[in-house]
Amino acid sequence: MEFNHVSVLLNECIENLNIKPNGIYVDGTLGGAGHSSEIVKRLGDGGLLIAFDQDINAITVAKERLKDYLDKVRFIHTNFVNLKEELLNIGINNIDGILLDLGVSSHQLDERERGFSYMQDAPLDMRMDIRNSFTAEYIVNNYSEDEIEKIIRLYGEEKWARRIAKFIVEERNKKEIKTTGELVEIIKKAIPKKARIDGPHPAKRTFQALRIEVNNELDIIDKTIIDAANMMNTDGRICVITFHSLEDRIVKNVFKELAISCVCPKEFPICRCEKEQVVKVITRKPIIPSKEEIEMNPRSRSAKLRVAQKV
Repeated sequence: MEFNHVSVLLNECIENLNIKPNGIYVDGTLGGAGHSSEIVKRLGDGGLLIAFDQDINAITVAKERLKDYLDKVRFIHTNFVNLKEELLNIGINNIDGILLDLGVSSHQLDERERGFSYMQDAPLDMRMDIRNSFTAEYIVNNYSEDEIEKIIRLYGEEKWARRIAKFIVEERNKKEIKTTGELVEIIKKAIPKKARIDGPHPAKRTFQALRIEVNNELDIIDKTIIDAANMMNTDGRICVITFHSLEDRIVKNVFKELAISCVCPKEFPICRCEKEQVVKVITRKPIIPSKEEIEMNPRSRSAKLRVAQKV
């Protein structure tokens, strides 16, 4: 089984995790095990890595790639939003660091039948966890025109969202839209030719929006970070890699909220809210890939790493 994935901002993530040999670390997005491999190499006899992934292919391949370290790794086949419950289930109450790489793995993009890519014709799927029944095909054939327009505009930040939604509904009234290739052709018809000359592939933003909706990607970020922060030992690090502005905004805002020690109105002479600071933000500005990394891995171009530390 091929599972090729170039780990983005690898050195920067490992450096910012401040790994202790006897610490307990979480990789919330195992993927091709690139980050996990570097974490586990730095763990001693008392160290433990807990690796989450909702893609069973990722776990299968990672077990082989981490075969020399299996005594230091626990694999959990679920989404990282279930972090707290799963850790408590295995008797883990506190951790020393967590890494979340919110990008889609190169493997998922390149595996044609998964339906993530607008460059290959395949069933309209886009599920990261194939145990779920909810697919992109269901969305384009069952959501109302207004609902389709809303997710493309919000999640894809696509200015042609209204036209794309209209064209999708018109086409599905003739016959069901089953494949990525069919959807790409609809999007191309919806976006005026002049607007398609420059810029990214015309289907890029719509496919991003559908993927986010299928996998509920945005709604789970803040809960996971908050749960991780509350379980984090003092000085433990939370490292999050994002790939588009919506994700980055959520991470930035939740870090900011966790870093505030008082939310009382300014006119209050003393604090009454009893809110305590949970983390301090390490990265006022996000860490971005070097020119060399972008040249080697163009998919890293939009990556941003934000880091917070438990106080």
